[in-house]
Amino acid sequence: MSARLPLLALALAQLVIALDYNIVYVALPDIGAGLGFSEHDLQWVVSAYVVTTGGFLLLGGRAADLLGRRRMFVTAALIYAGSSLVGGLSATPEALVAVRAVQGIGGSLLFPATLSLINTIYAEGPDRNRALAVWGAAGAGGLCFGSLLGGVLVEAFGWPSVFFVNVPVAGAIAWAGWVLFPADAPLIGARRFDLTGALTGTGGIILLVFLLVHAPEVGWSSPSAVTSAVLSPALLTVFAVVETRSRNPLVPTRLFRHRGLVAAMAVTAVYSATFSSLPYFLTLYFQTVRGYSAFATGLAFLVPAVVVAAGTQAGERAVAAVGVRRMLVGGMALGAMGAVALGLALTRHDPYAMLLPGIVLLGLGQGAAWTGMWIIAAAGVAPDDQGVASGLASTSLQVGGAVGLAVLVALAGAAGQHPAGGASLVGIRAAVFAIAAGIACAVPLALAVRRTTTGP
Repeated sequence: MSARLPLLALALAQLVIALDYNIVYVALPDIGAGLGFSEHDLQWVVSAYVVTTGGFLLLGGRAADLLGRRRMFVTAALIYAGSSLVGGLSATPEALVAVRAVQGIGGSLLFPATLSLINTIYAEGPDRNRALAVWGAAGAGGLCFGSLLGGVLVEAFGWPSVFFVNVPVAGAIAWAGWVLFPADAPLIGARRFDLTGALTGTGGIILLVFLLVHAPEVGWSSPSAVTSAVLSPALLTVFAVVETRSRNPLVPTRLFRHRGLVAAMAVTAVYSATFSSLPYFLTLYFQTVRGYSAFATGLAFLVPAVVVAAGTQAGERAVAAVGVRRMLVGGMALGAMGAVALGLALTRHDPYAMLLPGIVLLGLGQGAAWTGMWIIAAAGVAPDDQGVASGLASTSLQVGGAVGLAVLVALAGAAGQHPAGGASLVGIRAAVFAIAAGIACAVPLALAVRRTTTGP
């Protein structure tokens, strides 16, 4: 069977994960009006997905190693399809928030299963690098096209359509995974699973992400924030102790001796805190400062989507020419320059075209860095550990994004508030310049990657 068909299914899965992260943003006003959400509670339509995704990634990665990558891929896709169907039929705020939490669990199972399938189906080297570039391009497209698709669907069919659209696609992905991917080994005998580690690790990460998402809204001194701030480090400490003593740890300690994986975890955290936070501030800029409609905002993200996708392909070619370390350093440097250029171009009245130089530099750097960091994360990792290695790197991605966005939102608010509430142009520009500084800080991390584990 051609290797292209499995890659198409894997890329489509990544497209759905990325699409589902952004598509709901545009529908939030209609969801709030249609289901009677309070202004304070509406954020949980997004936050419930983010919290459960971040919390269950480690568990999802280890489950792929122990229970089978194809099994977990198909199961996760079916969870997506079922929860999306229920989401479109939801009649109360509580039901929709619960659905979004289940969708997040589906994403936390699907992402590491997808990544570990790539890293085991395709041999380390050019074949895997090419597959990661295609997979990355699909994710970049989903993140940016989600806003556009959401705007079109909401205007034409109403807010339930942003959930219903997932049902046939996720169902098709589940079928394709079962047909196209290599069969898993039979489940013979007991598969030992570190239940204590799973409970403490998942609980600690969920509370950490919850704290970072929830506290900026309700205040860091609120009872829920204080409780999370106490329980999260306590659970993570117990998790660390359990993992060092367990015969079958959720996260084998040997992985932390793998310098390429540790470097990739650091890079993904900074990447998500910076590059992945930018769409939030661009959306504020387009809608709050420039007065764009939801549909026009979606159109404004078309160019970034195309450029990031091009950057993933350019990154894969650059790896073959100069090695992944040099390519990753170049991508981060390019992204930092692009963020500076974009920050300087953010004004109240200048045309959209003035943003393009910064958008192009940022997009090319972002796409190249995305491809490079996943190449580093998988290089030299044993096949039996690919799932949990993917879970570690993707957990760093989620936690880094939550930390980065919380810090940047606070910075934007401190720099300047809009009279109607929310960040002003001054605050948005401050956040973009901070993103540029953060990306630049990732350059030394990329330079620290060992040459021997990443190519020439």
